[in-house]
Amino acid sequence: MMKAIIFDFDGTLADTLPICYFAFQSVFKEYDGLDLTSEQIKAMFGPSETGIIRENLLHGRHDDAIELFYEKYREKHDEFVEKNEEISSLLKQLKSEGYKLGIVTGKAKRSLDISLQCLGMEGMFDVEITGDDVDIPKPHPEGIHKALAELGVSPAEAIFLGDSDADILAGKKANVHTIGVQWLPNYQSLEFSVQPDEVFTSFRELVNLLKKG
Repeated sequence: MMKAIIFDFDGTLADTLPICYFAFQSVFKEYDGLDLTSEQIKAMFGPSETGIIRENLLHGRHDDAIELFYEKYREKHDEFVEKNEEISSLLKQLKSEGYKLGIVTGKAKRSLDISLQCLGMEGMFDVEITGDDVDIPKPHPEGIHKALAELGVSPAEAIFLGDSDADILAGKKANVHTIGVQWLPNYQSLEFSVQPDEVFTSFRELVNLLKKG
């Protein structure tokens, strides 16, 4: 029986990829003089924002660049990211039905907190594992293992939903039921190189799956 539902965040629970791209583009333009495309930024995904900047920025002022990222992320969040009432009501419904809810994201805690606050999602999750909480990012299953341990559930009792190959690979390695999602306007994988157990294009499909037990 399913007891826990664990979500990736960017492109899964919130349409935050555009603000992520914008904030990174601002940083690389300011410090390296580079005009990077969304695809070039996406190719860097894996580590948290701080990791991406430290690994890819040519300019040495990494700490200043990281502060600029968060400044832009917070400043433009409401402009780039719309609140999704369907997702909010889905989460409230799942919580009211007794499911344990979790997030496993490559985002740093700082940007996740900004997004949860801006989107009115604070306090909805029983566990939040960010890029700051793991030694190895997805597709390694460390984050999912940590979430399962904190929630007190076995892999057989959990679902992991995400929009990227790294999400699905991490879920497979953690032996949880994997769902690839393509239900927001912006998501990472048009096609999954490793096939999830299921692919959902609407929130209602998740509700229907859980009703089946």
